[in-house]
Amino acid sequence: MAMIRAFPLAVLTATLAPLAAMAQNCGPRDAVLATLSGQYGEVRQGIGLAGPSGVVEIFASAATGTWTITLTRPDGLTCLIASGDHYQAENATVPVPGNPA
Repeated sequence: MAMIRAFPLAVLTATLAPLAAMAQNCGPRDAVLATLSGQYGEVRQGIGLAGPSGVVEIFASAATGTWTITLTRPDGLTCLIASGDHYQAENATVPVPGNPA
């Protein structure tokens, strides 16, 4: 019986841990964008819908090479999803499999 209880708890913990970590990196949209712009010189490079979950945006700085991906929820809370460095803008169109370029 203990093994049956351990499995769902492990799955629940593995599922909730990333959400808890992400919640620590969230804030009001204006404050998050001010930090990305002011501290890192990042400006929006791309935007897309993440279904009903919100809007995903990519911010980057050509000067510093830093980049950040954010998710803004419908309630206006913006969360940092990923970040890094060595950003390079691409002007090329990425081919879609099955469609000739």
